[in-house]
Amino acid sequence: MNTNELISKIEEKLVTFEDTGKQAHVGEVVRVGDGIVMASGLSKVAFNEEVEFEDESVGFVLGLDEDSVSIVLLTPEAKIEEGQSVKSTGRILSIQVSDQLLGRVIDPLGNPIDGKKLKREGKYFPIEQIAPGVIEREPVDTPMKTGILSLDALTPIGRGQRQLIIGDRSTGKTAIAIDTIINQKKRDLGLGDVICIYCAIGQKRANVARTVAKLEEEGALDYSVVVAATASDPASFQYLAPYSAITIAEYFMRKGKDVLVVYDDLSKHAWAYRQISLILRRPAGREAYPGDIFYLHSRLLERAVKMSQENGGGSITAFPVIETQAGDLSAYIPTNVISITDGQIFLDTDLFNQGVRPAISVGLSVSRVGGAAQTKGIKQFAGPLRLEQAQYRELAAFAQFGSDLDPATQKQIERGKRITEILKQPQYNPQNEAEQIIILYAATSGALDEIEVEKISEFTQGIYEYVAAKNKKLVKELSSGKKIEDKTLKQLEREINEFKKTLK
Repeated sequence: MNTNELISKIEEKLVTFEDTGKQAHVGEVVRVGDGIVMASGLSKVAFNEEVEFEDESVGFVLGLDEDSVSIVLLTPEAKIEEGQSVKSTGRILSIQVSDQLLGRVIDPLGNPIDGKKLKREGKYFPIEQIAPGVIEREPVDTPMKTGILSLDALTPIGRGQRQLIIGDRSTGKTAIAIDTIINQKKRDLGLGDVICIYCAIGQKRANVARTVAKLEEEGALDYSVVVAATASDPASFQYLAPYSAITIAEYFMRKGKDVLVVYDDLSKHAWAYRQISLILRRPAGREAYPGDIFYLHSRLLERAVKMSQENGGGSITAFPVIETQAGDLSAYIPTNVISITDGQIFLDTDLFNQGVRPAISVGLSVSRVGGAAQTKGIKQFAGPLRLEQAQYRELAAFAQFGSDLDPATQKQIERGKRITEILKQPQYNPQNEAEQIIILYAATSGALDEIEVEKISEFTQGIYEYVAAKNKKLVKELSSGKKIEDKTLKQLEREINEFKKTLK
């Protein structure tokens, strides 16, 4: 079965939204308050169904009670009063998706908010869909290259994985996601294009505009879609934004594409849902969140998937972002999302303040996919690097209590300092496969031991350009994704030694 036949088969299963000819039934508005409407008389309305009011404003059903329904408004300027009529439409809340969305900034309903016209075409997909089952999936085994050395080497991420980015405010969570999006432009492994969906939830408009401008500057907006529900938008938009983003991602995945979705961030998504739930007078539980807050995120993140070849072979990789308060990982929402995801990248405030950027805590960050999502070249040197880092942390803590250290311990600590330096990386400067292997080999082979710590950053920033200029064949071999042969390593060692002379 070819890809086009597969897409047609999948689309047949989707809900169709043509007029069924059924007579719409009409209800009456009972209560209005802060974007929420209670109505009676809509006895046959469905969950998530769109409804229309007298003034042509639109909403969708979020609650079905015995004698009333709860409607969330999608028209911010709606002027609805008690006693007005409301009618069902027979349409499940959906978003129109097509290739025209690439390079655009839209709201959760698919309307453009970047000041440009959007050609309306494509099919409507319901924003709520059941995640693919186990039989339709296959194991995660293809790397999702972030271009960030400390992640690709120590906390590797695979296509189809759900990797949480968690940390306090202003510790670089968004920077990791944006660097990963920018890195997809390089495509150094020839693994095919990755479509990127960036979902901004509850952020300031200025911050979203800066992010969009940076993606455009780096040429990354061409293969990206930005779904934005900003802080000034109603809670209903912030609630819908991530579901719209994953629906767009599923459209591209069904075409056999690999997709990366960033939810920035789900803490604000949970706040928006709590706000809606409290107005709906639902019983409040822990930290005033409703009882189904876990289901809110689990049904979203379960839609991240690596499809089997029989089902198109596409994938959706999810990067949910969670903001912690004073590094508290045991709070309600952080523990919920940690339990749903396949690993987390923890950003440490103390490391950030010490100047370690990205401030990734190697000890608290983990990937449950691990080496299965690494190329053989990276895996060859990632193991020794992880061991060196673990030993350095133990020895550095021990060395604080005494100054008399034997030469072997002193050497281990000095190497650990240099490894810490190579893991520092400027923002918007992702590294390709060959560059990462060169730096990893230099660190684990002891080639950096005689370089001063202050000059390590100069080494990491210049070594790749030096090797690429002198030996393009070597760079090509390092970028192949295969295990690096001894002959190639000897060539690499020679080039590193030559470059070290230029530093001196």
